[in-house]
Amino acid sequence: MSRTSRPNSRPRWLPLAGGVLVLALLGGAAWYWGGASRDAEAAWRTAPVERGNIRVAISSTGTLSATSTVTVGSQISGQVLEVLVDYNDRVTEGQVLARIDPKTYEAQIAQGNAQVASAQASLRQAQAALANAEADYQRKAALVERQLIARSDVDLAKAALDQARAQVASAQAQIRQQAASTETTRVNLERTVIRSPVNGVVLTRSIEPGQTVAASLQAPELFTIAEDLSKMKIELSVDEADIGQVKPGQRVSFTVDAFPDRQFRGEVQQVRLAATTNNNVVTYPVVVSVDNSDGTLLPGLTVNAEIEVSRRDDVLKVSNAALRYKPADQPAAAAAPGRGPRGAGMLEDLAAFVAGMDLAPAQKSAFEADLAAARQRQEEMRKAMEASRQATPQQRPGAGGPPMMMMGGARQQQANAGGQMRQRMLERFQQDFAGFFATLQPAQREAVERELANLAGARRATVYRLEGGKPVPVMVRLGASDGSSTEISGNVTEGDLLVTGERAAAR
Repeated sequence: MSRTSRPNSRPRWLPLAGGVLVLALLGGAAWYWGGASRDAEAAWRTAPVERGNIRVAISSTGTLSATSTVTVGSQISGQVLEVLVDYNDRVTEGQVLARIDPKTYEAQIAQGNAQVASAQASLRQAQAALANAEADYQRKAALVERQLIARSDVDLAKAALDQARAQVASAQAQIRQQAASTETTRVNLERTVIRSPVNGVVLTRSIEPGQTVAASLQAPELFTIAEDLSKMKIELSVDEADIGQVKPGQRVSFTVDAFPDRQFRGEVQQVRLAATTNNNVVTYPVVVSVDNSDGTLLPGLTVNAEIEVSRRDDVLKVSNAALRYKPADQPAAAAAPGRGPRGAGMLEDLAAFVAGMDLAPAQKSAFEADLAAARQRQEEMRKAMEASRQATPQQRPGAGGPPMMMMGGARQQQANAGGQMRQRMLERFQQDFAGFFATLQPAQREAVERELANLAGARRATVYRLEGGKPVPVMVRLGASDGSSTEISGNVTEGDLLVTGERAAAR
């Protein structure tokens, strides 16, 4: 008896269809949640945390000039006979530049020589009279001893001798006087030849042959000589708001209109204290030294310069828009929940700095112990501040009083308060880490204290990092800024998206 096989009642495609259905449901769920996440992220404008360089520069204008410029004048008056140099001529020290008519001084020298000769003749006469007076006095002095003449005759002879000696001294003084006068005229005669006092280049020439030079009141300026054009300087005018950042040795880049396609380099040489005020704007002169070995730059060119006051290479930076953003639904006082007491971020920064130091195991243990205790104290302070924020206005100390008004000198008071707070913060950190400081060598202690001072004076701000489609507040430390981007450090990494604003909802 044959058995008839029953066909399978379950179609073979049914398990395959079930698997496809499950995959479709999973894909739909993933699409839904991914789309929701993308929609959440699309609601925010963001800027990434990038790694790069930040260059902070101060712009200013000035004028190029020679490092040393000498004005050559004339100490005597007279007519210019010849001018031997012209503009842009190179001159050496002692080279003749011009000549003034010497005839007047030559005549005065001849006259002086004659007066000296006359005085010498008078001296010889006085000396002859002195010899005669001495002989007469000697004779009479011998006679009076033998009582052959009266004592009065001896007194007269003595007076005549003294007069003769005085005449000799007067004649000698007259000779010295005439000789000195003649020497003065001789010096003036030498000054009729105008010579270069330095090696350099003639920038200006103010005389022509035949012109009369009058030096009665002050020395007239005949030539201006630049001592060395291979080294030049720029005098910049820097605003009082920026002068505190300028220091000798900083690099300067500048351009001139004569060579618009070239950029030149210099270095800050001096910050002068001679401030000038123009239309209530206070500026300070800053001298920049420039190497002009190729002779391209010329004196008098107008300079557009940038003083590089700070440069940070390979640092984390973000657009300044991320620093300005604050959530619209959050009050300014609560912009950074969980921020904790002032200086809370300094602990992490200090820990990162100490981690890079070469410390002994005992020093590391001391630091970790002090760090743990400091974190515990700051956590207790954070909880106390949180409880204070949650208190009702009537429960807060000082609530219900009149609002604080900004009186005169508020800015100065705020600055003083900030300085006092930084000082108290440094003192507190030194107390909290007293055990760690006791284990350090003098050089290590100095390095840690210097870093603490930098951390206490650093600016801090709250930024909002986009996590899971929501902005999360993060405290960061601010560094250098070039006006568009700012250096940041703290609990952020390269590639993090920081919120810069909210997008308007699509209609």
